[in-house]
Amino acid sequence: MASKKVLAADGADIQEVAHIEKPESRFKAMWDTLKKNKAALFGLFVIIILVIIAIIGPYITPYDPNSQVMKEAYQSPSASHWFGTDNLGRDIFSRIIVGTRVSLFVGIAAVAMSLLIGTILGSIAGYFGGKIDAVIMRIMDMMLSIPSILLAITLMAALGKGIDKAIIAIGVVSIPEYARIIRSSILSTKENDYVAAAKVIGNNDRRIIFHHIIPNVVSSIVVRATLGISTAILDTAALGFLGLGVQPPTAEWGDMLGRVRSMILVYPYMLIFPGLAITLAVLAFNLFGDGLRDALDPKSRS
Repeated sequence: MASKKVLAADGADIQEVAHIEKPESRFKAMWDTLKKNKAALFGLFVIIILVIIAIIGPYITPYDPNSQVMKEAYQSPSASHWFGTDNLGRDIFSRIIVGTRVSLFVGIAAVAMSLLIGTILGSIAGYFGGKIDAVIMRIMDMMLSIPSILLAITLMAALGKGIDKAIIAIGVVSIPEYARIIRSSILSTKENDYVAAAKVIGNNDRRIIFHHIIPNVVSSIVVRATLGISTAILDTAALGFLGLGVQPPTAEWGDMLGRVRSMILVYPYMLIFPGLAITLAVLAFNLFGDGLRDALDPKSRS
């Protein structure tokens, strides 16, 4: 708090008035911290570019991504085909652009599904405790004991192939992580005075959880969800590589790798460019997620 003096016409001090500086908003403080992190800004820039490509990509592709022109198959990168063509004569650059929408959609949809279910389960376990907590957490522990990609493959084998099945499989394997994060956050906040005050004035359990507790732990959820998108994109590519995810003729980065993996020594460009797309997308979300975690941490801002 600063102070300033009010002067009379003759220059004499009349009074000293307290001047209270307006506190810095939380969003501005977060953004100022994020701006100092060059890696996070690079990740954010790449994410924005990927989102734009996902939205307008199908309208700007130089070729039909599914058009098979066998006489143009196996062409190396050139001015006419920037990333070359695959074994069926399809333009790889056009397929990578269209595949951006599929990878981002599956990643975001899977994270949204796991975040919603994980938040509900973690909230119930952390708030009520007791036997309910024990049952939910033991189920989560059993799911975590199985490697995520192996569990996703098992679910895909049971559900069948397709983009909708991939979203369900990837979303299910990520539920335990969000449930544990929400549960631990609620355990540390449910004893605070504002929760006790909410109970005293008659708020029911649902309102206390979703209107008083969850908003105060949202920062940890946002960070984990951002990092979770990169994991979901990688899992989508892995399922596509194994032939269990998005099915042809839909373009998807992992499927593009899987279809030509036997040609890696003869036509390496067919794998290099889809592989770089996966790497860049995963790296961007990881860099931005790490920067966002630091920006939302008051200790890091100070």
